[in-house]
Amino acid sequence: MADHYETLGVSRDASVDEIKKAYRKLARQLHPDVNPSPEAAETFKNVTHAYDVLSDSQQRAEYDAGGRNPFGGGGGGFGGFGDIFDTFFGGGGGGGRGPRSRQERGEDALLRIEVDLIDVMFGTTKQIEVDTAVLCETCEGSCCQPGTSPVTCDICHGTGQVQRTVRSLLGNVVTASPCGSCRGYGTIIPNPCVTCQGQGRVRARRTVSVDIPSGVDTGLRLQMPGSGEVGQGGGPSGDLYLEIKVRHDDVFSRNGDDVLCTLEVSMADAVLGTTSTIKALDGDVELDVRPGVQSGDVLVIKDRGITGLRSSARGDLRVGVQVVTPSKLDHKEREMIRQFSERRRDPKPELAHFQQGLFAKLRDRFVS
Repeated sequence: MADHYETLGVSRDASVDEIKKAYRKLARQLHPDVNPSPEAAETFKNVTHAYDVLSDSQQRAEYDAGGRNPFGGGGGGFGGFGDIFDTFFGGGGGGGRGPRSRQERGEDALLRIEVDLIDVMFGTTKQIEVDTAVLCETCEGSCCQPGTSPVTCDICHGTGQVQRTVRSLLGNVVTASPCGSCRGYGTIIPNPCVTCQGQGRVRARRTVSVDIPSGVDTGLRLQMPGSGEVGQGGGPSGDLYLEIKVRHDDVFSRNGDDVLCTLEVSMADAVLGTTSTIKALDGDVELDVRPGVQSGDVLVIKDRGITGLRSSARGDLRVGVQVVTPSKLDHKEREMIRQFSERRRDPKPELAHFQQGLFAKLRDRFVS
């Protein structure tokens, strides 16, 4: 284990002021808020531990008396045994957690977004506005007024912890608690950024580009990693979750990846058959209505439905037929139909074996 004097770069007869000056110089170079590398963090722990020992007259005397004891303890009694407790139970020296970072991960955000049925047929891209926390442009997340920087806490000397030593039969038992002066950060910001009040982030409205995939349905949530709130102290952003709601359409509905609609056909066209052009979601479709079509029949147009989620296959367009019976006829029309009926000699209306209602029949044929 390196000698404490060598760690701080001072001689063995250095004064308290020289030790403090050497520590502050190294702390400004190695503190996690300035140098986030793992090597610097480990070196900073060793530097802080060396300073804690050499800045305390009793611990320095015990260290000098014990030479380079690997446990950093004194030369007699239970001093070394107490330091073993420190090493294993996180008490003093370099065994603590060290100062906590000012940077924290931002919160996740949930936003509900409405889309039309045509949007989910092929997928789309939308620009949405989000009111959230963004990085402070003045301090760029440092929390400090431009031109200034954090300073090492004089109470905990950059460790973020305050240690208390209790003597016992087992030696010196050291307990540590977060420093109340710097709140465990190890540094104090004497000149907080006036824009963000030392938070490193501000509330703002920003525009986010959202890719809506095909095939989404109401209730589905999309995750956008890193698009949530910026964290405290300019920390990494949380995630943005988008909950989808597909708007109601007056003409079309869906069943899975199939698109459903109803086509009203006149009695004459139902009898004779016809060709009709209907306006589907993705353009015009030529539809052949066969002679003798019945209410409740479903005409299927392949591959004109919704493109599946995580798939290139499309559902079908299912057109339910509803034959419309004319309710107002003039005398001549009524006479023509009467002659048609007499010529046909159709049986009188009578009850048939119950199967299901017309609307239930239409519904079941849609989804069959």
